[in-house]
Amino acid sequence: MKQILLAYAFICLLVIAVISVLSYGFGAGYVYVYWREWQLQSNVWFIFVLLAVLGFIFQLVWLLLKRYFTRAQRKQIEIYDFKTLHPYEQLAVIWLLDAGREQQQFIQNAFAQSGLLRGVIDSRLYLMQQEYPQALSVLNHSHAMAFELAEIQRIQVYLAQQDGEQALTHLEFLTQHELSPWLKDVQVAYEQRLTELWGEFAVQFPWLYLRSMQYGHLDEATKQAWLEQLLQQFDHASAENLQDLQQRYLDLSTEIETRSYHIKMLWLKLLSRLPDLSQQHENLALHLLDQQFNAEVFHLWFQQQLLKQVPNYSDVEQHIQDWEVKYPSLPVLTFAKWHVYEATDRLNKADALLTLYPDNVLMSYLRVKATLKNREDLIQQLNLIFENNANFMKIKI
Repeated sequence: MKQILLAYAFICLLVIAVISVLSYGFGAGYVYVYWREWQLQSNVWFIFVLLAVLGFIFQLVWLLLKRYFTRAQRKQIEIYDFKTLHPYEQLAVIWLLDAGREQQQFIQNAFAQSGLLRGVIDSRLYLMQQEYPQALSVLNHSHAMAFELAEIQRIQVYLAQQDGEQALTHLEFLTQHELSPWLKDVQVAYEQRLTELWGEFAVQFPWLYLRSMQYGHLDEATKQAWLEQLLQQFDHASAENLQDLQQRYLDLSTEIETRSYHIKMLWLKLLSRLPDLSQQHENLALHLLDQQFNAEVFHLWFQQQLLKQVPNYSDVEQHIQDWEVKYPSLPVLTFAKWHVYEATDRLNKADALLTLYPDNVLMSYLRVKATLKNREDLIQQLNLIFENNANFMKIKI
């Protein structure tokens, strides 16, 4: 349609120029048409405009009818050969069947005349064959207007090569880059793809992601996967990695309470391994326990309190009493209170607690431990059994 309009505009301008030159000094002319009972008297300009409008209408009607009949004919035609399909239909079939690896030659031929996308498509095909040097090489000659698409493809190649440094450099640059005007109509899809690449990078290189200047764009599931990767790889982290982790949490600390409960749980587990952030760990644990009681969070908090150089037992006891009011009938709180009474030499109160919850495994452990008070060797064996049985307790106290 655009081409037809441009063609008519060009022809009209040309005819107007010719008529203007020929009419110079002679006026607009006179036209008289008589056919049967119909008469038309006008000048050349009116006839020209009338013919142009009628021609455009007939051209438009013919084009629409042609498209309609062609589409109707293609609906009824029986397909026996893949080659009889329209090129766009062939590409759609390949896309729907995810048959890019088997149809590389066809795809290359389809985009051979595309100056805009040829380099990016060739790189994609090389990537599918794990030919990474060739995939990067063809991108160096891609069209300048396809810069964003080439950069996305380049990042995918670096991720496949396990080259985190290069992937991070290009991700940060592309995130700050202003989108080309011709991609504005697909901006949402472009931003979603960029977010997906950030997610792939964060999960693949969890410690390197901490060094990025651009963050906060991971979706909930990816953020969870990233934090889980940090926990799994924590024992292999360098001092620099731990420093980056501490700084990232400090940057996010003002908004951490707005995160989902599960994300805050994962951060709490990480903070429990960072002694320098013990206060942040305590604050986050208290925040989570204020939202809802979670035995694992409580164990992490209680363990941290007991491991302090000078435990503040009065503060611990006060928190436990407050939680007993808010969350009544929880044996784990009685279990913790017993440790506080024992540490502060209130043995009578500690013994009185042993009569509570006769069927609870935690209290049963305390009753056995109290019976073996003078047998350190047996108590050590009891602790070994108790602390290493996941059915009893996940966190050592």
